[in-house]
Amino acid sequence: MRGLAVVLLLAVLAAPAASAQTRDSMEDGGISRGQTRDGGASEILQSIYIPPLVHAPFSAVVHTSWAKPLPGGGTLTVVNQRRIARDNNGRFFEERWTLTPVGQERGARQTMIQIADPNTHTLWNCYMLQEPHRCELEDFRGDPVKSYRPPTASSGPLASFAGTSTHQNLGGRLVEDQQTTGTRDTFSYNTGVMGNDQAFSVVRETWYAPSLGINLISIVTDPRIGIETFTVTNIQLGEPELTLFDLPTGFPKYDARKPAVEPSIP
Repeated sequence: MRGLAVVLLLAVLAAPAASAQTRDSMEDGGISRGQTRDGGASEILQSIYIPPLVHAPFSAVVHTSWAKPLPGGGTLTVVNQRRIARDNNGRFFEERWTLTPVGQERGARQTMIQIADPNTHTLWNCYMLQEPHRCELEDFRGDPVKSYRPPTASSGPLASFAGTSTHQNLGGRLVEDQQTTGTRDTFSYNTGVMGNDQAFSVVRETWYAPSLGINLISIVTDPRIGIETFTVTNIQLGEPELTLFDLPTGFPKYDARKPAVEPSIP
């Protein structure tokens, strides 16, 4: 499992993507099931990746903005913000909130709390909206790491003659008093490689903080889905509140891990 990230349902090649919640509200992370008749689409917004990096504790707030193009011009923008944290041992905590129309942030609802421990290989998903409330235990396959560098693209042809990629180094920049390094990757796709009747490009720009092992700014521009912007603010270095790693009081706990397979006896 890539941190607490969720598999994309709408593929945004080499970029984060996005999620729709039931009752037409959208969610940052998690999986929801729309209840419609014919047609419709399901999307998942994959936010920043937090590696299980040890000796780099912090807490912060992630701000999400997704501006989707409207036919004939204009945009439809939804936003949210959520807390994240990681302790000295690599455990990390994430909140999930519904995405709401810009200007209507008070209508956001917390959907999930996720707590991962790479030392015990456990991941707790606590569902805040579903009744009855519950926390489910899953496997976390990552291990604690002492260093982390995000994967980088390179300039050159894409696989299967789909197009080309261009990698740019943007230099250094202070973000939230943290030194970051910037990169911009442009993926140019040829006509017809995915049903498209004309060529198009996807651009991903990131500003990475080596001291924290995360991107403090991530911007994805894709003509199919619009512009997704993730910004990390309110960074507090040092051990986060220990209570963040406590499961919500009164939530029943369920073990959703697959049982070990017993060896067959001949």
